[in-house]
Amino acid sequence: VQLQAFGGGLVQAGGSLRLSCVASGNTWTIRDMSWYRQAPGKEREWVGTFLGPGTTELQGSVKGRFTIGGDYMENSIYLQMNNLKPEDTGVYYCNYKESWGQGTLVTVSS
Repeated sequence: VQLQAFGGGLVQAGGSLRLSCVASGNTWTIRDMSWYRQAPGKEREWVGTFLGPGTTELQGSVKGRFTIGGDYMENSIYLQMNNLKPEDTGVYYCNYKESWGQGTLVTVSS
């Protein structure tokens, strides 16, 4: 499975961004695709997982601000990020089992 993430950028605190991750190759489901992020100087951390239509798990610090959705026809998931904070800055990666996307940088200015 190959994963390609895109949609990062620079945004002011309180703003929004939407990241997308497209899967290709030997894919048959987008269920259990996840988002991770890595802030400068910190370990990579889990952000959330798409478990199926209308069902996701999210890390506590992003609940109420981030949502994850999926498109089975496009083999993709997205990460809608609202009310962004400077501490959300980092490289965001999508993941499916042992496969990782290349990462997309999100920078939130204060």
